[in-house]
Amino acid sequence: MREPRRIPMVDLVGQYERLKPDIDAAIAEVVESARFIGGPVVERFEWALAEYLGVEHVVSCANGTDALQLALMALDLQPGDEVIVPAFTYVATAEVIALLRLRPVMVDVDERTFNLTGAIVEAAITERTKAVVPVHLFGQGAEMDAIMEVAERHGLYVVEDNAQAIGAQYVDRDGQKRALGAFGNVGTTSFFPSKNLGCYGDGGALYTDDAALAERLRMLRNHGQKRRYYHEIVGVNSRLDAIQAAVLHVKLAHLDDFIARRRRVADMYDAAFRDIDGLVIPWRDPRGDHVFHQYTLRVLDGRRDALRAHLERLGISTNIYYPVPLYRQRAFEGWTDVDYLPVTERLCAEVLSLPIHTEMDDATLEYIVDGVRGFFRVGS
Repeated sequence: MREPRRIPMVDLVGQYERLKPDIDAAIAEVVESARFIGGPVVERFEWALAEYLGVEHVVSCANGTDALQLALMALDLQPGDEVIVPAFTYVATAEVIALLRLRPVMVDVDERTFNLTGAIVEAAITERTKAVVPVHLFGQGAEMDAIMEVAERHGLYVVEDNAQAIGAQYVDRDGQKRALGAFGNVGTTSFFPSKNLGCYGDGGALYTDDAALAERLRMLRNHGQKRRYYHEIVGVNSRLDAIQAAVLHVKLAHLDDFIARRRRVADMYDAAFRDIDGLVIPWRDPRGDHVFHQYTLRVLDGRRDALRAHLERLGISTNIYYPVPLYRQRAFEGWTDVDYLPVTERLCAEVLSLPIHTEMDDATLEYIVDGVRGFFRVGS
């Protein structure tokens, strides 16, 4: 098996080269207009994304972490209020809760989807619980039909962390497919460059059908003002710049194709790894779509690190999302009483993500597949 050049987790250079004429023209339009903050380019992208997602309002901001913080700020939660959050996720989801002096209640996740379920949320509710933040991890939705039913019954706000699953859908309680992020009071997303819809810097957005909430979010992202120099509430400075909006507007037209390309890679991985003892391929919830921001295997029997080292020797990049539960992070000492959640602990010891992106060719896929199967000494 001939070794190619090093295989990255994502190939943003290749994607840019394929879209270069449109992206260059969009960036040039902004530079020539000198409208770098706000303006028609940002508004055009917000409208286009709202139409794509089937929501009434999109409010762009500077990054996905700010989107989560703005969402919680807009709900007027009070210090000490509890917010339920999965323990198996990126730090930002719980970080913003702590920054606002709320209490992150870290809970375990479903072993198949790595996400929250209605039952997990309901078991964690106390008289101090005010909100829940379902994370649609790796590109697949949490159990939103059941989570919404629990939240409505207990009077909880729902803030969806959709940073990894933009473009994915889930079946609601009426049997209709809806965009993830459009179920709760507000959805949030990130446009970090490696995301399925990524810009060329930092960027984020919030989406909601609540007009009053959308107006409050617009004020909060811009120093609490509707009219310049008239500040009605205390806000922050978190605006998506026009160059990033221009790039995103071009890429949004290709998002369904990006997703299809990622699913093709995931389908080929599934077929190649399904028969390997010691590997668990991603489970796909039939109620929703998986858009595969990451393709994440579970490597059993304590062999994850050995497989990762084997692939590294072959020039194949991998990553571990995530190696440490949130409740074991030093930053959260004193914020939680949790010290052990069984599913989260297993996942942190077993998960391994393989390269997956829009530009993968068959030769690269075959090389990665052969590398994994060779480790387990399975014939190709």
